[in-house]
Amino acid sequence: MKKIVIEPVTRVEGHGKVTIKLDDNNKVEQARLHIVEFRGFERFILGRPYWEIPVMVQRLCGICPVSHHLAAAKAMDRIVGGENLTPTAEKMRRLMHYGQFFQSHALHFFHLCSPDILFGFDADPAIRNVVGVIKKFPELATQGVMMRKFGQEVIQFTAGKKIHGTGAIPGGINKNLSIAERDHLLKDVDQMIAWSEAVVGIAKDYTLKNLPELSKFGSFDSNHLSIVRKDGALDIYDGGLRAIDTNGKNIFDHVDNQKYSEFIAEEVRSYSYMKFPFMKLLGPEKGWYRVGPLSRINTCDFIDSPLAEAARKDFMSITDGKPNNHTMAYHWARMIETLHCAEKIKELLLDSDLQGTDLVVKGDRREEGVGIIEAPRGTLFHHYKVDENDLVTMCNLIVSTTSNNEPMNLAVRSVADNFISGKPEVTEGLLNRVEVAIRAYDPCLSCATHAMGKMPLSIELQDSKGNVIDKKSKA
Repeated sequence: MKKIVIEPVTRVEGHGKVTIKLDDNNKVEQARLHIVEFRGFERFILGRPYWEIPVMVQRLCGICPVSHHLAAAKAMDRIVGGENLTPTAEKMRRLMHYGQFFQSHALHFFHLCSPDILFGFDADPAIRNVVGVIKKFPELATQGVMMRKFGQEVIQFTAGKKIHGTGAIPGGINKNLSIAERDHLLKDVDQMIAWSEAVVGIAKDYTLKNLPELSKFGSFDSNHLSIVRKDGALDIYDGGLRAIDTNGKNIFDHVDNQKYSEFIAEEVRSYSYMKFPFMKLLGPEKGWYRVGPLSRINTCDFIDSPLAEAARKDFMSITDGKPNNHTMAYHWARMIETLHCAEKIKELLLDSDLQGTDLVVKGDRREEGVGIIEAPRGTLFHHYKVDENDLVTMCNLIVSTTSNNEPMNLAVRSVADNFISGKPEVTEGLLNRVEVAIRAYDPCLSCATHAMGKMPLSIELQDSKGNVIDKKSKA
């Protein structure tokens, strides 16, 4: 038995590794993605006042803090009876979230995945990186930087800071958008729409040009899950849960967010600190699902912005309207969402409700609340219980990347089987293909690291040859 270890997985957020076990004929016997860091947020926020949580939990991540901020705020809206937000509060939160999607998608495409697309999977690692992109494609790299800058400015003006803001509070928001802030964003928004439309073209052309190869690259039939608006439109801020199977048939539809636990459960496995969610109706073996841009485009009926809707129709045409299960099509779907966000940002900036002064509502106090939102990487669940002293007594987080855990493991196994199994020599380019399949999901491994039960402290004493001569464990 031989073992190949890819550690760390590069150009992703967080820390993970891949292990591939080969038999004596170099055939793959096992391939797994391991999440090797632990965060513990579900435990150390216990006992904290509920109003601190929307600010605390976004420390899970510096890439997608707004998503955690808003999911927690939506849960706390339920706690204070303030889920029916004022128009100003809801639109400010939506603008904040569109800015989050815009900057996060731009970061992933230009900085993390574009080196593979622009240079090829087998390119020299010395140039297959963001510095190589800057040197060979300076105009494109500049666009990526400016798009992310714009998204961060949207977040700054709505949340108070570019990273780890405080704009959303239980029952509403703590600031509106000033005329000066609005005008600052308006002067650049048309350029952002144009650049987004161009990048959709890059992702589309790459996918169509390489479709025969990509259709077999880490791809497989799967279920998909996201929230959708009441009329079936793509909605990243609010909606009911919809799950479809690989043929597009509904498994469940418009499920009330507060009842998610009746439909979704989580499984624990020994080799990862990340859990494995599944749909209860189908069980752990068949109930796993994908989330994120690919799933959102597959599950929605339409997109309510014209340029992105036209792009969605192009996207769905290659599978004749059926769900697209090509893993590498995540990039194309992600850029369609980027365009949609740019269009919606402009629409909201022209809405005078953003200058409103009615910011907070409250109602009947509750002891339990669920907040569900679409994060850039997929559906995000925040579930809390709060006691009569306003202190958090229970927290469960199902992070987007957690839902994609099983699909990412399947993608790793698929690529390993197709490109590594039976090969006399395993090259860097072949190993990079495994990472490419993981990067397609844009995983946030830091967000997704959670564990159930106790974490033992183990110490091993080894001799000079690596033989274990003593071992002690605690807990």
